[in-house]
Amino acid sequence: MSSDCIFCKIISGAIPAKKIYEDEDFIAFHDIKPMAKVHFLIVPKLHVDTLKDCDDSHQVLLGSALLLAPKLAAEQGLAGFKTLINTGREGGQEVFHIHIHVFGGGKTDA
Repeated sequence: MSSDCIFCKIISGAIPAKKIYEDEDFIAFHDIKPMAKVHFLIVPKLHVDTLKDCDDSHQVLLGSALLLAPKLAAEQGLAGFKTLINTGREGGQEVFHIHIHVFGGGKTDA
């Protein structure tokens, strides 16, 4: 955990979020600036700044996150959806804690 990371604070319960899922490895919650009718984030509880900071030791974590996306998308009523991982400031990343955007249910801005 990083003491100055907003997602770490959500994971710890210090900041509220509209959670849709939580287990020992992940938390998922609705995005506060949705780009579509349904837009949620899948966030690993392990703090890793960006996708480019991942290595072979993160393989199971990343695979599990991607497999969680269709399950949660279906639970949110999405027959189809987009996923997005912004990486680095130049890649549009605003919160430096790796996360997957999952969105759909109409027109999207991405």
